[in-house]
Amino acid sequence: MIRSLRWRAPSVASSSSPSPSHLRRFATASDIKNPAAAPSQPRPDNYVRLVEVGPRDGLQNEKKSIPLATKIELIERLAKTGVSYIEAGSFVSPKWVPQMDHSSEVLEHILTKNISSPGPVTFSFLAPNAKGAANATALLEKHPGSYLTQAESLRDPGASGKPALELAVFAAATESFSKQNLNCDIATSLEKFRDVIQGAKQAGIRARAYISVVLGCPFEGYDVDPHKVAEIATSLLEMGADEISLGDTTGLGTAPRVQELLRCISAAGIRNEDVAMHFHDTYGQALVNTAVALERGIRTFDSSVGGLGGCPYSPGATGNVATENMVYFAETLGMDTGIDLDAMADIGDWITGELGKPNESAVGKAVLGARRASASAS
Repeated sequence: MIRSLRWRAPSVASSSSPSPSHLRRFATASDIKNPAAAPSQPRPDNYVRLVEVGPRDGLQNEKKSIPLATKIELIERLAKTGVSYIEAGSFVSPKWVPQMDHSSEVLEHILTKNISSPGPVTFSFLAPNAKGAANATALLEKHPGSYLTQAESLRDPGASGKPALELAVFAAATESFSKQNLNCDIATSLEKFRDVIQGAKQAGIRARAYISVVLGCPFEGYDVDPHKVAEIATSLLEMGADEISLGDTTGLGTAPRVQELLRCISAAGIRNEDVAMHFHDTYGQALVNTAVALERGIRTFDSSVGGLGGCPYSPGATGNVATENMVYFAETLGMDTGIDLDAMADIGDWITGELGKPNESAVGKAVLGARRASASAS
């Protein structure tokens, strides 16, 4: 792997952007100070956590029907690469997102089968409302003791080889997108999400919150107020969300606007460790924007194998930034993702072939091409 640049962004702890926790009106799981509750092997300062969203966000916009067996194989293959968080499905009505059918079967498979992985893995499922959360938690109640609670994950993330779980909600930064995507205004959507987040907490698992179109809206253009994004993020954290993923759904984000957004997030008292960035590469700016976020101390990013993705409610938006591209980019900066790039490139090649579409990862194609050239030369 290329590690020549050896650039290191400032660590989260030393970054000037986070505000002290006593200035916030909310607390998250990372506030826990009890040493016994801390992970047994803390990550190094140069660790970048990639949340693999291919099985959910990557597949949801596909026109072709995807067999359950393919979804499960994708998740199992991803878990073997060293990725620690995988978006595995969505408890949304198949009437609205048909590719998320079988999410109950996917969750049951995770709960009942020993999915091989080199380290602990958290599997995340989108639950857009209380009904979706109830469907998910009913399966957890059906299989007690088959997953790690959040408290257990904090104490010993590798305990018994069991998976950790997470429920996620999906808010929007503009009223137009909220009405198009969620069929309600922002305030109403937040009230619905309160039940989902509380349901996750009652089940003892993590809760994640996405905010989409934070850097550009297909209906309102570039004019997305970063202060509004910070206000929504604060509300979700106050409800109990453990992490906020800020989504550039349209791919309209630029370096200066990412800077402005993260300044507003910091000014609201939200710490870097409670924030993830979710970039789409529609205009080829995803890695540039990632570099800006790294400079500001963000260490969690969403990505999708093979660059899969898009949004059915955002016309023209292309896929998420490719996981292969993110792994390679991080490594050129001397940072660590814990992910096997060669294995991820193989998965990108396989799943795009299964879907009958081009592999959108430049790095993935380059890795495969170099391997083939080497094999031919030998």
